[in-house]
Amino acid sequence: MRVDAGLAFTNSVDARDAAAEAERAGYAAVWTSEVKHDPLTGLALAATSTDSIELGTAIVVAFARTPMELAVQANDVQMLSGGRLLLGLGSQIRAHITRRFSMPWSHPAPRMREYILALHAIWDAWHNGTPLKFEGDYYTHTLMTPFFDPGPSTAGKPKVYLAGVGDLMTEVAGEVADGFLCHGFTTERYLREVTMPALRKGRAKAGKELDGFEVSGLPFIVTGRDEKEVEQAKAGVRGQIAFYGSTPAYRGVLELHGWGDLAGELHAMSREGRWKEMGDSIDDEVLEAFAVVAEPDQVGPEILRRYGDVMTRMTFYTPYGIDGGVTAQVAEAVRAG
Repeated sequence: MRVDAGLAFTNSVDARDAAAEAERAGYAAVWTSEVKHDPLTGLALAATSTDSIELGTAIVVAFARTPMELAVQANDVQMLSGGRLLLGLGSQIRAHITRRFSMPWSHPAPRMREYILALHAIWDAWHNGTPLKFEGDYYTHTLMTPFFDPGPSTAGKPKVYLAGVGDLMTEVAGEVADGFLCHGFTTERYLREVTMPALRKGRAKAGKELDGFEVSGLPFIVTGRDEKEVEQAKAGVRGQIAFYGSTPAYRGVLELHGWGDLAGELHAMSREGRWKEMGDSIDDEVLEAFAVVAEPDQVGPEILRRYGDVMTRMTFYTPYGIDGGVTAQVAEAVRAG
């Protein structure tokens, strides 16, 4: 299993030093997310300070951009990095697309399927000289003149990963993407009973199997060198689980475990702005379903026990900070496993 690292953009989008450090530490890829900064800008900078590590977005918000806009930006980073971009896409939820980005929202899974096909049609026009004639229900791209055509490059097209939680979006990933990005709000049971069957269904639609298809995990980790650090870690993860659990689109994960009432409770608290209190609603049973809770030397074996036969790569989700030595210890255990 490949072990990746996440790059957290807080006050700066400059990821050069962090990416170079991750490369020296032996990580297979670094992933950026679209929160406070543009993830592809950060990866463009990271490409200049690294030589071999893969550079991924987890995620870039697809519906905030047109396929042409993202095709151009991703193509630039792919060329700049010498073919190391892993373009991870996500839909975001309706409120953010319509109210934060002021973009249209409708039927996210079919729209995303078309979006990815449009990306490939655009890239094929540039790299293979294929006439651009993409006409769909949501996107139409039929004009590409030489003045705007960057032409082919030795870097080729980037691999496209798709993030999802629900079975419809997950099925789309299996059908038209190169890999799937598991949401952190995923349990082992949900992964095995909902996610993997949906991916297989999508692959079957494309006449393919899961061989060669990437499944990238993002498991929550709760660990620490002493009781104080463990309690800090538990509080951080409880808060993040509660945040995701308040989103109606993710309710199905909780319902699978019989925790539908918790989903309603968290959603109500979020609408009241009671964000700081929400973590207290996540009891130990819920916490341990979503997170690997273990001593540092046992985290690696437990990750492999839960996910070793389904995930091909992973990034550790630690929304509380974690000592670098502990991270390296866990990473080495997973690689060795």
